[in-house]
Amino acid sequence: MNIPENLKYTKSHEWVSDAGNGKVKVGITDHAQQELGDLVFIELPQQGDSFNQGDGLAVVESVKATSDIMAPVTGVVTGVNETLTDTPEAVNEDCYGAWLVEMEGVAEGLLSAEEYRAFLQEEA
Repeated sequence: MNIPENLKYTKSHEWVSDAGNGKVKVGITDHAQQELGDLVFIELPQQGDSFNQGDGLAVVESVKATSDIMAPVTGVVTGVNETLTDTPEAVNEDCYGAWLVEMEGVAEGLLSAEEYRAFLQEEA
């Protein structure tokens, strides 16, 4: 399973990358996309929407299930990856390249790659 060292993670299987200028990009992990299966629809928030850490940020629908994607940070959506509306399968093809949203905000309590690996081992 691919768990890049340069990212931070949540126990609800989102990843966070530092985009600079106090912003982060958010997506779902390799584990999440594998568990979900082939994605067929993604509902993203609007630019300017505000979220608290742990709020439902987006919804992904796969051939198996519909799942909420949780906000890994408290803050405001500053960008949305609109290409995923037409090509949700891009998340399955490259989950770390196909970010969902960019946010400006505060990230607390995120896991390192090592901590996320340990968490997945506990879940198994």
